[in-house]
Amino acid sequence: MSLEQAEPHVILAVDLIELLEINQQPADRVLAALEIVRRDFQCKFAAQQAQAIKEE
Repeated sequence: MSLEQAEPHVILAVDLIELLEINQQPADRVLAALEIVRRDFQCKFAAQQAQAIKEE
């Protein structure tokens, strides 16, 4: 399967990997930053879910 036919989250993951590789950051720094990003987006997702439930 080509990247053009991949799911949107796979395309985003590939784009993020390329960005991180271009910036040549140490793996430990990247992993620490990704953990912060993951927590942030989990909070945003939970807030969106809560809002959707309120709107039902």
